[in-house]
Amino acid sequence: MARYSLVFKRSVAKDLRAIPNRDVRRILNRIEGLRDEPRPPGCEKLSGQERYRVRQGAYRIIYGIEDDCLVVTVVKVAHRKDVYARK
Repeated sequence: MARYSLVFKRSVAKDLRAIPNRDVRRILNRIEGLRDEPRPPGCEKLSGQERYRVRQGAYRIIYGIEDDCLVVTVVKVAHRKDVYARK
C-alpha cells in the first residue's frame, strides 16, 4: 500500500501547545500511523463532513483524506470535550 503524506493546518501547532508533552508524543505517533493506514480500526467518519476522527486517549484527531493524491490533512487536535465545539 502506498504511503500518504501528512499535511497539518497551521492551527494544529497551537492545538498541540495546549496539550501536555507526554500526550503530545502519543498523539504524534498516532498521526504518523495515518501515513500507512489513513482509515485505521476505530476511526469514524464525521457526519455531514468529509472528515474522519481517531481517538488517542482523551484526545481526538480530526483529519481529511484525499485518496487521489495520497494526502492526509490533520485539521484539529483537542480534548474530547472541546474538539467538536464550533467557534
